Amino acid sequence: MSVTSAPPRTPSTEPQSRALRVAFRGLTAIEKVGNRLPNPFWLFWILAGVVAVLSAVLSATGLTALHPGTHETIKVQNLLSKDGLTMAVEGAVDNYAAFPPLATILTVMFGIAVAEKSGLFSALLRRMVARVPGRYLTFVLSMTAMVSHVAGDAAYVTLIPLGALGFRAAGRSPVLGCVVAYVSIAAGYDASPSLTTTDVLLSGITTAAAHTIDTHYVVTPVANYFFGLGSSVLVALVITLVVDKVLARRSDLEPDEPVATPDAEELAEIEVTDRQRRALRTTGLVAVGFLVFLAAAMIPSSSPLRGEGGGIVNSPLIGGMALVLGVFFAVLGTVYGRMTGTFTAARDTIGAMADGTRSMAPILVLFFAIAQFLAYFKWTNIGDILAVKGAETLRDLHLNGWTVLVGIAVLITFMNLVITSGSALWALAAPVLVPMLMLIGIEPETTQAVYRVADSVTNCITPMSPYFVMALGFIQQYRKSAGIGTLASFTLPIAAVVWVVWVAFFVAWYLLGIPLGIG
Repeated sequence: MSVTSAPPRTPSTEPQSRALRVAFRGLTAIEKVGNRLPNPFWLFWILAGVVAVLSAVLSATGLTALHPGTHETIKVQNLLSKDGLTMAVEGAVDNYAAFPPLATILTVMFGIAVAEKSGLFSALLRRMVARVPGRYLTFVLSMTAMVSHVAGDAAYVTLIPLGALGFRAAGRSPVLGCVVAYVSIAAGYDASPSLTTTDVLLSGITTAAAHTIDTHYVVTPVANYFFGLGSSVLVALVITLVVDKVLARRSDLEPDEPVATPDAEELAEIEVTDRQRRALRTTGLVAVGFLVFLAAAMIPSSSPLRGEGGGIVNSPLIGGMALVLGVFFAVLGTVYGRMTGTFTAARDTIGAMADGTRSMAPILVLFFAIAQFLAYFKWTNIGDILAVKGAETLRDLHLNGWTVLVGIAVLITFMNLVITSGSALWALAAPVLVPMLMLIGIEPETTQAVYRVADSVTNCITPMSPYFVMALGFIQQYRKSAGIGTLASFTLPIAAVVWVVWVAFFVAWYLLGIPLGIG
């Protein structure tokens, strides 16, 4: 089931609640402002131009800062000078090639593409949702969405119609099923019980930003794993409580026309076949075997997979997590594909990798612009000076670490309403936030974790997200009068509660000193 074209996005009748009316008008304003922004590719080139002009002005004023580590004087370098233009022209290819997430995200995507093309992800999600008792359906669907983050954006296309069908089968509103699936994927996008491409992408950007202060600092893809695992369960529980205790009592959940219980043909879209079930079982055993093999290989203190001094955190296995994830998903996808017949020869696996690379083309184009912007920003030293001056200001204010982090969460939350690309937003914010907070004793992994909370929650309410429109299109299959206001009236209460609870959860985690992940 898919959406071929989104129906006109006309606002539905405004609710009686004054707070919701104000919120809807705010969303409309955000949409108008966001629609006037250029594509992120051009946005980063515009920002690069701003950096160039700003570097010339600040260089002329003689702005400096003292590096707290090396005690060297940091000066602004003029990007419009001969040296700056030479760096920009001669270094363009190297800037792109050295962009941290570029190679790692491609390596992981090779494997994920195999798993997706084989049908593994689709079958796994359907298996998790099928035949769930009605009273547990909301939580199971929401938790399935947390697992689906490993499939990336494909999760929206698969799980939203599946959620509607699952709720219909349980005698509940399909509109609510669409909402639960959409909000769980979007608002909890950076929460997952498994490692995803987001872990690889963000850790690369964070590592590059941390090198401003410590050139040896490495943030691995598993640096936030424990927090992400706990967050996935928390967010699923919060969404379940808000939906079942509040939204399920709304009087406007019924479709325009009575919807019958799904027939056998429709139920077949949820159910997995016997062959697929056997393939899932075998694939699961292979997954367990793969993980057990890695664990066993790490047990001997002399294992070549261990790091210097027999360490685990600094081991090749952790450092090469992108390759491990890529191979893991490629193996599982190949096993499943061969058992179900979606793959009949070795060339099918290669073809799946190629298709996955083609789907990455828009991101690879965007990465080129981001890589140049970051290279210019770093070369001019503007980011270093902003970090040092910002850290000095925070120290003068004598703010607690958790207070600063909550402030960062608020800032990122509002920025995410307009810049909906998580990688683009972090590429913009990390070069300043990560070194600045390092200078006041907050580790990069912590800054990255609070970013992930703030970057996730507002995904489900911003009309700038293409998936907001997609979710609305699915809902309009049941309620043709639904508009932006209709969907927002469901997502706003959930997002508000999830934001408060998730930020409080992060603060408690931070204050208790619980490790965010491995290393």
